[in-house]
Amino acid sequence: MVDIHCHILPSIDDGSESWEMTAEMCRMAARDGITHIVATPHCNGVYDYDRAHFTDMLAALSEISEGRLTFSMGCDFHLSAHNLELAMDDPRRFAVSDTQYLLIEFDHHGIPANADEQLLTLLSHGMVPIVTHPERNDYLMKHPERVLGFIAAGCLVQVTANAFTGFWGPKSKKAVETLLRRNAIHLVATDAHDLKLRPPILSEARARIAALAGLDTAEMLVTHNPGAVVTGQHVSLPVTP
Repeated sequence: MVDIHCHILPSIDDGSESWEMTAEMCRMAARDGITHIVATPHCNGVYDYDRAHFTDMLAALSEISEGRLTFSMGCDFHLSAHNLELAMDDPRRFAVSDTQYLLIEFDHHGIPANADEQLLTLLSHGMVPIVTHPERNDYLMKHPERVLGFIAAGCLVQVTANAFTGFWGPKSKKAVETLLRRNAIHLVATDAHDLKLRPPILSEARARIAALAGLDTAEMLVTHNPGAVVTGQHVSLPVTP
């Protein structure tokens, strides 16, 4: 399995607190069957994003994983006017590795009034926005048709693995199952931050998705599509209204 959203680099945001925690997160991910992790530090009004420094940290990350995992660089990109301006100066600065894919995070309570315009700006510059965890956004949980609109415009959708197991509550669980039924999920990722509350575990979600939609769909969402993102290949899923 491939995890495209993980706060595994230590002491840089609200993710791993130390290299010791990071090492255990690596061991946990490998035991779960994950083979590749995209490190995705936050880029928002609280945390600065230093791509060069974080990329340099991947060497130490590879060393402490003892060959169990491979890694690439990404970003948990908060969609704001300031960040959008930065991304337009260098569209690949925040992308997954050197690909066209960019993880986009909205505020948990809503989306910008001009969200569609902002996403289209990224698309027009050759980027493919991946809208992350809509099942945890108060507005998008109530309006799943907006998620379908993002997909129709050319975006992808990534949901959080433990939403399928109820960690984020019944509303989030219902929302993610609704998106699954609508074929409105392209990728499932851990969005891991630690070892206990938000661990790097994908297998439980894979089992739940397999029970709901079949093993082929589960493998597509946790292995094939994430692998395509990491290597810059095309990802697509039909949307069934």
